[in-house]
Amino acid sequence: MKLRPQPGDYDPFYQRYIEKVIEQDLLEALKMVHQNTQSLLRSIPEEKGGFRYAEGKWSIKEVIVHLMDCERIMTYRALRFSRKDNTELSGYDENAYVPNAHAGNFSMDELARQFQNLRTSTIDLFSGFTESMRNEKVPANGSMVSVAALGYIIAGHEAHHMEVIRERYL
Repeated sequence: MKLRPQPGDYDPFYQRYIEKVIEQDLLEALKMVHQNTQSLLRSIPEEKGGFRYAEGKWSIKEVIVHLMDCERIMTYRALRFSRKDNTELSGYDENAYVPNAHAGNFSMDELARQFQNLRTSTIDLFSGFTESMRNEKVPANGSMVSVAALGYIIAGHEAHHMEVIRERYL
């Protein structure tokens, strides 16, 4: 599935995430980024899951829940847009979502398992999109975004947060 998004396919805010995706092929990117994530998550001891590198920052578990929430929202958008539903979708406030997810109630192993299941579903969804579906561009949160760009944003967003975890948490 080679259809790397171009400027104009997404809000410029997401450029920093899309640039983190080295692979040209979206499905390969979703797999490779997540293999690295799973390796990292499986190496983090349970007692470190609640660690915050500074006051007011999310814990490692909360970062993982944030990634899953974002992926679910982006795949929902991709599904709707691929089906030619042009209803503009609003954004969401991740800072309101995270505390209400109660990430601390889950073990690191459980979060890793849930995240793997979610990614499998995401890959299945994107692998079923035709080229025409991947090219659909619809307004979301005030700017246009293509279905393909949503997939690259998912992968790049994950890569970004894994870098943050490596640099600031471990």
